[in-house]
Amino acid sequence: MSLAVLFVFLAALLVLAPDVFLVIFAGLLLGVFFGGGGDWLATRTGIGRGWGVGLFVLLIVLLLSGAVLGFAPMATEQFDRLVEELPSAVDRLTARVKEYPWGEEILRRSQPSALISRENTTTAVTTTFGALGNFVIMLFIGLYVALDPETYRKGVVAMLAPSVREAGDDVLRKATNTLKKWLVAKLMAMAVVGVLTWLGLWIVGVPLAAILGLIAALLAFIPNIGPILAAAPAIMMALTEGPTMVLLVVAVYLVVQTIESYLITPLIQQEQVSLPPVLVISMQLLMGALFGLIGLALATPLAALGMTLIRETYIRRYLEKETETSAAPTRTIEATDPGGNGMP
Repeated sequence: MSLAVLFVFLAALLVLAPDVFLVIFAGLLLGVFFGGGGDWLATRTGIGRGWGVGLFVLLIVLLLSGAVLGFAPMATEQFDRLVEELPSAVDRLTARVKEYPWGEEILRRSQPSALISRENTTTAVTTTFGALGNFVIMLFIGLYVALDPETYRKGVVAMLAPSVREAGDDVLRKATNTLKKWLVAKLMAMAVVGVLTWLGLWIVGVPLAAILGLIAALLAFIPNIGPILAAAPAIMMALTEGPTMVLLVVAVYLVVQTIESYLITPLIQQEQVSLPPVLVISMQLLMGALFGLIGLALATPLAALGMTLIRETYIRRYLEKETETSAAPTRTIEATDPGGNGMP
């Protein structure tokens, strides 16, 4: 009963305050990431777990800062070039679109006056500051959970009835382990996607190939949709080089996505955690439609967590026990009457 009450509470939180639920879950996911990295460093260096978490976070900050500082001058130069050459590329594209009957309507709807308004600008600013605030909250939740996970695990277990606390603690540990395995698989896939994208764009001669590879790696966190978003800035860069370069860029992203979908991800998930593709796509559609971009980004880890919770709480601890209970009288009859006629 206590477990059912906890699930009802989480479901109510998701319905009544979905943003709060998703921010908390993203913070917990960050906590698993920081904690896993801290444990890895602590095991190999002999330092305490807390120091390991701090060192891991520091390494991430230094890595991101180095990437920004190292590529900032080149990025600024290429961005200035893009700003100079993009209008002519847009003019050429507009001229081609006008050749088709549907072109005029698309251009009319794409006018800046139709896209930019006082209300849209205010909403954009508010959304930006809201996203920054949510990120800070997620970061602090992740750090607190990574530094002292046992306190929060014991707090959740304490809300369960004494008879199921041991089982509840086991389920929480398995759920955490599932998220760790999913993160390891996802980070490995993201790294491979980033390297392949960088190499492909570098070979075809796209400017800022390394930065675009980093963008592709980060957006690979969102399956199916992420690669499409990652291709947009590369295509914008290619517009300044002509249509042939655009086709080459599209080909690079298609090849990388094919390799990631049919080779990299199956091999990695075979060793870590496997999710049915239909479940992932369905969860993305549902979460994206209901909760927007953050729901889309968190759809896959939520699916992995949901599968683990359903398997451990409903299938193994309810359905399978019910099967064992119903089979017990049959075994008793067979033991007392080998002939199966019910006579002792």
